[in-house]
Amino acid sequence: MYKINNNESCDENDWRIMFQQDYLMDATLHYKMYKKHSEEWEHEHCEFCTIKFSEYESDLHQGYCTEDEKYWVCKKCFNDFYEMFKWKVV
Repeated sequence: MYKINNNESCDENDWRIMFQQDYLMDATLHYKMYKKHSEEWEHEHCEFCTIKFSEYESDLHQGYCTEDEKYWVCKKCFNDFYEMFKWKVV
C-alpha cells in the first residue's frame, strides 16, 4: 500500500490501474505542454484516469509523458502513482 497526498492510500487494486505496469514501470517521464500531432490526432488521455489532454480550453494542457509522447499521465495520477511506478522525471 502506498500513501497518496499524505492522507489517502492506494494499492494495486486502485480502479485506475489496468496493466500500466507493463509499459510504465520505471519509466522516465517529461513534464510537457501537450501539442497535437496532426488534425486527425489532436488529443491524448491520461493512462490512469483517462482525463483528456488537448489544445482545447476545456482540457488539460500539461502533464507527464514518455519521451516518445505515446503515454500521458495527469498531475494527480502522477502524484498518486509516482512511488508505486518508480518514475524518473527529466
